Amino acid sequence: MSQVDYEIGKARPDQLPPGVPVITFDPYSDEVMSNPYPYYQELREAGPIVWMQKYGTYAVGSYGSVIRVLTDHESFCSSAGVGLTNFHTETPWRKPSIILEVDPPEHSRTRKVFSRILSPRSLNKLRERFEQEAHAMVSRLVSREVCDGVRDLAEAYPLKVFADAVGLPPDGREHLLPYGDMVFNAFGPQNDRFRECLARLGPSIAWITEVCQRENLSKGSFGAELYAAADAGEITHEEAGMLVRTMLSAGLDTTIFTLGNALVCFARHPHQWAIVRDNPAIARQAIEEVLRYDSTFHSYYRTATRPVTLDGVQLDKNQKILVLIASANRDSSHWSSADTFDVRRKPAANLAFGTGIHGCAGQMIARLEAEIVLKALASQVERLEALGEPELHFNNTVRGYSSLPLRLVAKDRKGK
Repeated sequence: MSQVDYEIGKARPDQLPPGVPVITFDPYSDEVMSNPYPYYQELREAGPIVWMQKYGTYAVGSYGSVIRVLTDHESFCSSAGVGLTNFHTETPWRKPSIILEVDPPEHSRTRKVFSRILSPRSLNKLRERFEQEAHAMVSRLVSREVCDGVRDLAEAYPLKVFADAVGLPPDGREHLLPYGDMVFNAFGPQNDRFRECLARLGPSIAWITEVCQRENLSKGSFGAELYAAADAGEITHEEAGMLVRTMLSAGLDTTIFTLGNALVCFARHPHQWAIVRDNPAIARQAIEEVLRYDSTFHSYYRTATRPVTLDGVQLDKNQKILVLIASANRDSSHWSSADTFDVRRKPAANLAFGTGIHGCAGQMIARLEAEIVLKALASQVERLEALGEPELHFNNTVRGYSSLPLRLVAKDRKGK
């Protein structure tokens, strides 16, 4: 049966091994995405592995099963694409990422260079500059009192500091947002959301292609370091440009959605904000709880490299598996009070950015920027008050918001 047949709902669960639960909801529908967690609970309660009828794929949503798939890259590969499209049998919308969508040994060579440039040591050199920008930006927003938390902070901050660090020119950075949206839509099915995003992407692709070239990157930047690695023979110059492109999607959108989700969480849970405000030292721990409670990434795919048994079910080679990492982060068999947002929790084992050799390459920069912004807010803001419901941004893979009307009540005003 073709993928198209599955996508129009003609799956044949009668061909499945006996006892495999069949799930009929569409995880990519607006209805499910608006509040996915009850659906994830339904899926986990159905069994450790289920059949997603609409897409003709297996899915896992329990913590243990997700860990198993993500850490066994020899059985469940990324080189066939981390979306529903199988790169081994179908043509992807762009050249595959040479980090995310390749397997060892190719993956090991490029990931080594990438990880060195975004290492904790390298990022710590940026901390002071990042902190200065965060405090200045928060101060400006506090003086205004009312802002859009997503557009004025969650987007504006990484578009400034991370794009500067990569070495991008200041003009045209608005193209980074639709490009990132497309990258993560492609990690799901080729649905209407994917097609509409791709149809309007032309100018942004052209801009991304241009700025990833060596001559357009500032000296001493992450992008320049990638080309220096090419000069040293560690990677090719073509790969250097592709890694700059990967850096933009790996390090920018992850931060934007993490920051936006954090602002929404704290606006909805003012008692939790009070804990962070009064003890900024727990900012990193609080960000980890945001990542667990409302994960930046919700799902992506792996592909069986050979016949393999998963949770008692025999999978054929080339079988796609939907990995619901946001479901794993709410699995009550692993987390106590899983549906409660509690910044006093120590959720270091959350899977918000994946795990294993293909864990998100930009997760360290996302965590660093989110921690810095949270501390800047804690130093200046008594309360974060939502002035309306946040506007959800619908994407096939990442969860976040496109708007959050917000009042920042300054500390020295004490709400008066």
